[in-house]
Amino acid sequence: MSNINKRLDQIIPKIQSEAFIQNKGLGNEIGFYIFDYDPKDELLVRDFLAHVKKEFNYPGSNRHIIEYDLYKILIDIVENRKILSQIPDMEAKKGRERLLEALVNVANTEAYVARMDYQQQPGDVVFITGVGKVYPFMRSHNVLNSLHHILDKVPVVMFFPGTYDGQSLKLFNRFDDDNYYRAFPLIK
Repeated sequence: MSNINKRLDQIIPKIQSEAFIQNKGLGNEIGFYIFDYDPKDELLVRDFLAHVKKEFNYPGSNRHIIEYDLYKILIDIVENRKILSQIPDMEAKKGRERLLEALVNVANTEAYVARMDYQQQPGDVVFITGVGKVYPFMRSHNVLNSLHHILDKVPVVMFFPGTYDGQSLKLFNRFDDDNYYRAFPLIK
């Protein structure tokens, strides 16, 4: 069994534990976690997360997984602004740099966070996925920093295609995503 499979197999027992749900042993920090993985394992991780959601999201369950896929949120934002169909023409006419600037302004951190505000229930766990799919339009550390005041009662797990050393994020093991030190590794 590969290392990624061993690490994935530890996720369900971890989120089943009461200590995890109640953020015990975190030195009064909020329960933000990062599960980093080799980007080549993206499809394996996606399949596993679908399995995890099935394990917990059923009627009568006292623990639910709330998933926020950053890519789906990006699409929702540009659809609501009625600019999705204009994106290919804008890229062709004005270039990628101008398109990036425009999308970063439209799909800013506040727009993402507005779609993640929900009524937190005891036992919920928030999964943030799609980090690699929204690069370079959204930076993961910006999302995490903005969620501290909104998702402070439930554990939050960001699934990160790259490395997290407890201090900094390196997307795709290539791009520094900036320093972020308020999250804990979900599984080492």
